[in-house]
Amino acid sequence: MRFLGNFVHAIDSLNDWIGRGVAWLVIPMVVITFLVATLRYGFAVGWVSMQESYMWLYGIMFMVGAGYTLLHGGHVRVDVIYRPASARYKAWVDLFGSLFLLMPVVIMILMYSYPYVLTSWHRLEGSHETGGLPGLFLYKSVILVFCVLMLLQGMSLAARSVLVLAGHKEFEIHEEEHEGV
Repeated sequence: MRFLGNFVHAIDSLNDWIGRGVAWLVIPMVVITFLVATLRYGFAVGWVSMQESYMWLYGIMFMVGAGYTLLHGGHVRVDVIYRPASARYKAWVDLFGSLFLLMPVVIMILMYSYPYVLTSWHRLEGSHETGGLPGLFLYKSVILVFCVLMLLQGMSLAARSVLVLAGHKEFEIHEEEHEGV
């Protein structure tokens, strides 16, 4: 059980650190979005690469920050049933959800996206738009990063659930930990 506890802490710390770091991408995304809108509507000027850059930043934040979101309870679930439930019930829901929904779906995304990412790398694929960003192959690689981080966080959630079911109360998730997320 000690190994599981160390595993949970390591993965949770990793996704927390990555999520907090990727959150800083909001600043350049907002600045670029402001510039795109100002230039387009104020001066009738625009660049495809500038528009693509804020969309790519948003996609990176969404995909790389997904493990952080899962860790901090920001994902979609039916709180009417889950929130008032006991810690054991929540642990069972999280365990089955991780093992039979989250991880299989993420594994399928990984399996089906890997060949497309590989092909994109072989071609050094760029934007399909004239004047767009050249590194589409790098952007597509973020899908694989998303899958790895979500798989790790899913395994952490399952391990945390096993620990709670085994009576380790320090691994219970309390709702106040999710406030402000």
